[in-house]
Amino acid sequence: MDEDKKKIVPSPPDTEETPPGEEVKRDQDSDTPKEAKLIARFLAIVEKVGNTLPHPATLFALFAIAVVFLSWGFSLMGLQVQHPGTGEIIQPVNLLSLEGIHRIITEMVTNFTGFAPLGVVLVAMLGIGIAESSGLIGAVLRLLVVSAPRRLITFVVVLSGVLSNAASEVGYVLLVPLGAIIFLAIGRHPIAGLAAAFAGVSGGYSANLVLGTVDPLLAGLSQEAAQIVDPSYLVNPACNWYFMIASTFLIGVAGTWTTEKIVIPRLGKYKGNQKPEELRNLTSEEKRGLLFASITSIALIGIVLFGLIPENGFLREPGTNSILHSPFMKGIVAFIFISSAIVGIAYGLGAGTIRNDSDVMKGMGKAMERLGLYLVLCFFAAQFVAYFKWTNLGLIVAVEGAKVLKASGLGPIPLMIVFVIFAAFSNMFMGSASAKWAILAPVFIPMFMLLGYTPELIQVAYRIGDSVTNIISPMMSYFALIVAFMTQYDEEAGIGTVIATMLPYTIVFLLSWIVFFSIWILLDIPLGPSAGLFLK
Repeated sequence: MDEDKKKIVPSPPDTEETPPGEEVKRDQDSDTPKEAKLIARFLAIVEKVGNTLPHPATLFALFAIAVVFLSWGFSLMGLQVQHPGTGEIIQPVNLLSLEGIHRIITEMVTNFTGFAPLGVVLVAMLGIGIAESSGLIGAVLRLLVVSAPRRLITFVVVLSGVLSNAASEVGYVLLVPLGAIIFLAIGRHPIAGLAAAFAGVSGGYSANLVLGTVDPLLAGLSQEAAQIVDPSYLVNPACNWYFMIASTFLIGVAGTWTTEKIVIPRLGKYKGNQKPEELRNLTSEEKRGLLFASITSIALIGIVLFGLIPENGFLREPGTNSILHSPFMKGIVAFIFISSAIVGIAYGLGAGTIRNDSDVMKGMGKAMERLGLYLVLCFFAAQFVAYFKWTNLGLIVAVEGAKVLKASGLGPIPLMIVFVIFAAFSNMFMGSASAKWAILAPVFIPMFMLLGYTPELIQVAYRIGDSVTNIISPMMSYFALIVAFMTQYDEEAGIGTVIATMLPYTIVFLLSWIVFFSIWILLDIPLGPSAGLFLK
């Protein structure tokens, strides 16, 4: 047997004979059909409502048009509010006026090119594209999962899923089916492994040890919204990093507990026709690639530490020697690009997957190809956000909404919990995290800022709600893929099967994350570098 190959031997098969006529595809209790029926009915309603919505890009175009007409209507009504901070009288600006139409025409291009999330996502994805195309990300995931001790395999699968979401859709395409293969190979129900991986990848979307493409994207949208109230406000892409790191282990433990205590007992023993596959260790080329990547990573970390640790380090802010406002923190997207690209190239040279500069450029090009629809979405989202800001409607809604929230007498924790639940509910009807945040941020961030809460805090609350229902939302872009993966092990599986399997994760993640978030607020712990919870 090849030294680089290792087969995980499955546990002895169940020798108990199945009585004639009994279903062999599932091992469920008598209540399951009723539960599945209720879930299927609920999903039918959700799917029907969701399917009536236009494409997100069309939605933004309609919102932009609506803002133009609303600005005209509210200006005719003479609506006005007083800014609680400056005392200034705020009135709607009519975009159907001659001046407004001229502005729409002349600033359409700059609205798009100056849209904060656009550039940061494009730059970050260039570097991650190299790391992905070279095989680095796939090799790291396999190494984490295959080399894990049996007793830790569930935790490692969930944790690997959380870590994989930093690299876009790699976790969905690679790790979710791999989780099923691994569980089947060690004699456990493959759907439980699939569910554990999916829970980590998608349910833990707002947790990670490193920054990914979604961080600068959401931070850019938050910054655009915050500047409705304070034009000088900046939101750092790493603004939620501390909370994300802590949440990584929370989701890892919660996902493991849910898998072991709820999902596996419910599924029982696997009696399907799929046979265990051979799980191979890394090849010698892949090991050499990882060695090259590890050495390169250590060197890069050393350079960064050398620039940050000394009081006059070259990566600190000139004059003040501050780390929080340093070029490193302000240019975190550039560091994501540079580190991903260099480490990915190092792996590719070691593993032989990168032979020349053309391979590197192809990796970046492939990453850009997947962003075509995102660019279309950004164009219309940029117009909507700009119009919302020009018309003062965002500020007016924020002031009036803040009055209602203030009159409610709710403290920060109840308010945040309500917003988390609202974000989780809205995710059932619109799957894209960035698309929803582009709609919600211009309304809720100014509203909560006027109550004294930072945009970074509101962004965390949104991310928690958006993550926990990803795994049960038919609107999530990879939901159909998960259904397809599941049918390989259960021919009768459908949307209801996926929801019934993943619903326990949603409930456990939501409850545990809310408790964790509440404790974080009570202790007033910063959410990330230079990212507090309350405005001064």
